[in-house]
This record gives sequence, structure tokens and C-alpha cells, in this order.
Amino acid sequence: MKEKVLTTVVTFGTTTQAIAMERECKKTEFAGRLIPVPREISASCGLAWKCGEQGEEETTSYIKEQDLEYEKIYRILI
Repeated sequence: MKEKVLTTVVTFGTTTQAIAMERECKKTEFAGRLIPVPREISASCGLAWKCGEQGEEETTSYIKEQDLEYEKIYRILI
């Protein structure tokens, strides 16, 4: 079984917000990728951004600098 790692995950209110995050991150090489929202966060369907090595503070700063919309930032084991 794969060992779980503490990861920063960003959730969004809409798919459009998630895709905007992906687009900006690719442009600026901010590591991460879109994933289904982890069950630890919500049982509903949706997309979330799984950050690379960035922590919550670095991710929050990046999102504000890029003027992106998001719902919440989590630090969870996935």
C-alpha cells in the first residue's frame, strides 16, 4: 500500500475556477495538478488542485497574486 503524504489541496466552487487555476499554474510553472476532490474533504463530485511541494502559506500567496478564486485550502494526508 502506498504511504500517504501530507499534501496541500485547494477546492473550488466551480469547475471554471479549477480550470483557471490549472491554466495559471501551467503558465507560471507552479507545481501541481487537478484531481477529484478527496473523500476526506467531500463525498460530492468536483475538482481540486493538488499542490506539489508547496505549503498552505505559499499556495495562498500564489492564489492571491494571480487573483484566482477558490473555496478552501486543506492540508491532508493523501
